[in-house]
Amino acid sequence: MAPLIFFFMGVFYLLPSCSGKALCEDVGHMKTFRKIKEEIAGYQDVAKAIIDLAVCGKAQNRSYERLALLVDTVGPRLSGSKNLEKAIQIMYQNLINDGLENVHLEPVKVPRWERGQESAMMLEPRNHSMAILGLGSSIGTPPEGITAEVLVVSSFDELHRRASEARGKIVVYNQPYKGYGETAQYRVQGAVEAAKVGAVASLIRSVASFSIYSPHTGIQFYQDGVPQIPTACITVEDAEMMARMASRGTKIVIQLKMEAKNYPDTDSFNTVAEITGSKYPEQVVLVSGHLDSWDVGQGALDDGSGAFVSWEALSLIKDLGLRPKRTLRLVMWTAEEQGGVGSLQYYQLHKVNISNFSLVMESDLGNFMPTGLAFTGSDKARAIIKEVMNLLQPINITQVFEDGDGTDINYWIKAGVPGASLLDDLKQYFSFHHSHGDTMTALDPMQMNYSAAVWAVVSYVIADLDEMLPRQ
Repeated sequence: MAPLIFFFMGVFYLLPSCSGKALCEDVGHMKTFRKIKEEIAGYQDVAKAIIDLAVCGKAQNRSYERLALLVDTVGPRLSGSKNLEKAIQIMYQNLINDGLENVHLEPVKVPRWERGQESAMMLEPRNHSMAILGLGSSIGTPPEGITAEVLVVSSFDELHRRASEARGKIVVYNQPYKGYGETAQYRVQGAVEAAKVGAVASLIRSVASFSIYSPHTGIQFYQDGVPQIPTACITVEDAEMMARMASRGTKIVIQLKMEAKNYPDTDSFNTVAEITGSKYPEQVVLVSGHLDSWDVGQGALDDGSGAFVSWEALSLIKDLGLRPKRTLRLVMWTAEEQGGVGSLQYYQLHKVNISNFSLVMESDLGNFMPTGLAFTGSDKARAIIKEVMNLLQPINITQVFEDGDGTDINYWIKAGVPGASLLDDLKQYFSFHHSHGDTMTALDPMQMNYSAAVWAVVSYVIADLDEMLPRQ
């Protein structure tokens, strides 16, 4: 068969030689997509109404003000803490008061770790009190602390090359920041790798894109068969200072004291609310963020803002009297910071209905001015998402990026469900993330308004389309 010239949407396409069946499938797909594109274009007025309500209407700054009230009242919300459980109960009542449907709590067993008092004092070559934050699930030191000489390394490779020097020492990692995903492995695995070569403790340069002497905490994991040693993050400034000292051959001695303790798992909840679908109530577009946080700052940015922007998306849709064909389900996850504990248990409970999930969405990368949507899914689904994002041209947020994964939605994405994450300035985000600086001061109410507008438009339109997002 000779190549064919095909005219579609104002463009000429050269179709390669192929079987008649394949050609029919190509043409059929183009016709189907043209129909979907026209369907999505019909949502322009709805999208504008959502944007206007979120950005300059009566809902302006609502998500910011709601969040400020919670975090100013409750504070940080560590897994297993009274603060987190108080926040969950407050949110349960808030969602009922907001008029959302099927508001309920789903039980989850979560880890419980307490930081206690902690300190790190440099004794040689001079006295210097260092700012530290113990890492989640770390054990504590003996009451008298651990006093030992320091070995400074810049990578796991250097640690392994110098393994013979590490026994009995405190390993200090001064790894360069190369983006969060690559650099966080030192925080997560640093204690295990140091223990394998006989170190008595590890101190990790904070995983941060910018620092003003600010330590950043986070989760770390021990490994079966490897001794457990205390581990904490130190500031970028102290890590670099010790690297300079070590390069001169200066002996460094630190006394580390940590009262950290791990307790048996305790009870918590995922918090759920819905707008029930009008035509396909069993089918779901899931909108989410996590309610727990670390025990420093206020947990405002990570991830109070993501949870509250997700709540705001449903509020905006409800306020406009809209009811999509599919159910919009808000989930505020618990114990995300401990490795997606709440979302894993949710997935295990609900995966029997996986074929009914059209899209899973998670906001957990900050809520500065959004740049677009990160998406993972089939090419056909991506084409649909791009058309939906075009509805956001009035606020110039239309880009679709790769890798729409997130800790709490990855279980679904790996099983083939399309996933999306809200994307903004990650360098700015990781300046505050997991630190004392994660407070309402880091957030801007107008930027949260724009995030809510994006989140509401995307979730509503996908939930209201005639068909679910294609997985192939």
